Amino acid sequence: MSWTKVLLTVPLLFLFFIQFFSMPLLAAAFVYSMIIMGTHGTIWHHRYCTHGAYRFRNKFWRFFTQNLTVSMIPEEIYVISHHVHHAKSDQPGDPYNAQAGFLYCFLADVNHQPIAKDLSEADYNRVKLLMKHTGVPGNTYKQYQKWGSYVNPGRALLAWLLNWSFWYLAFYAIGGHALACCLFGAAGFWAVGVRTFNYEGHGKGKNLQVSGVDFNTKDKSINQVWPGIVAGEWHNNHHLYPKSARSGFKPYQIDLAWYYIKFMHLIGAVSTYRDSKQDFLRRYHLPYLESNRRV
Repeated sequence: MSWTKVLLTVPLLFLFFIQFFSMPLLAAAFVYSMIIMGTHGTIWHHRYCTHGAYRFRNKFWRFFTQNLTVSMIPEEIYVISHHVHHAKSDQPGDPYNAQAGFLYCFLADVNHQPIAKDLSEADYNRVKLLMKHTGVPGNTYKQYQKWGSYVNPGRALLAWLLNWSFWYLAFYAIGGHALACCLFGAAGFWAVGVRTFNYEGHGKGKNLQVSGVDFNTKDKSINQVWPGIVAGEWHNNHHLYPKSARSGFKPYQIDLAWYYIKFMHLIGAVSTYRDSKQDFLRRYHLPYLESNRRV
C-alpha cells in the first residue's frame, strides 16, 4: 500500500514538471516535502504513534494531527517495526539495520517491516496494545488471520481516500491543479527519500559518532544537522531518550516537531508530554564540558 501511494504520485509529479513548473512552486515543493512532511512524520509516526512521548487532550486533536499532511505511510508499517528497531538497534533482527546495506533499509517496508502473518492470539493482542493509542482501529484476531495485517484493508482504503480527497481539494482551492500536482508530487518524493534515513542515520553501518555530539554509544545512531533542522530528527539524542517529545537538546539543535507539540500543549490540545532536555544536560552534556575543562 505504501509503495502504491508513491507510484500514484508519480504522474502528478510529472504533470508538475511538464505543465505547471515555476520557481515559486518548486520552492513550495521543497518546503512541503523536506520540512512539512518530514516534521509531521516525526510528530505523528515517530514521537506519538511509536513512542507515546505526549498525549492528546481528545480524539479530535489526535485526528487533526494525524491528517495534517497527505497520508503516505500506513501507521502499522512504521510503528510495529520501529519498536523492534529500538529493541534490536543495529543488531540481527533490526528491520533498519544499516550494516545490512542500503537496499536492506530502503526496501524495509517490503521485505521485513510488515508484522508476522502467523502470530498467536496472545502475541497479536500485544500488537494491538502497541497500536491502541494511535486511534487506528485494529482487526480482530480472526480478521488478522485472514488479512495478515493489523488494520482492516477496507478501513485503510477509506482513510486513504478521504485524506487524499480532502488535501487535493484544499490544494486545488488555493492554487488549482498546479499546486495540487506540485504538493502531491512533493509528498511522494518525501516518501521515497525518508526510506533512506535510517541507513544514513546509523552511519551507513559504520561508527561515525562524534565525541561531544553523539552520547548514545549503544548503537551506531548519529545526530545529523540536516534531518535535525528540517524534521527534528536528532537521531542519536532520540535513541538516548526515545520517549522524549523533544530531541533537540543543544541550542543549535532546532526541533520543529517539538515546537508543534509545545504549541499544542499551550493551547490545550496536548495534555501531557515528556521532555528529557534537563536530564540530558545533567547526565551527559555538562559532565562532558567539565571533563574537557580538566583536560
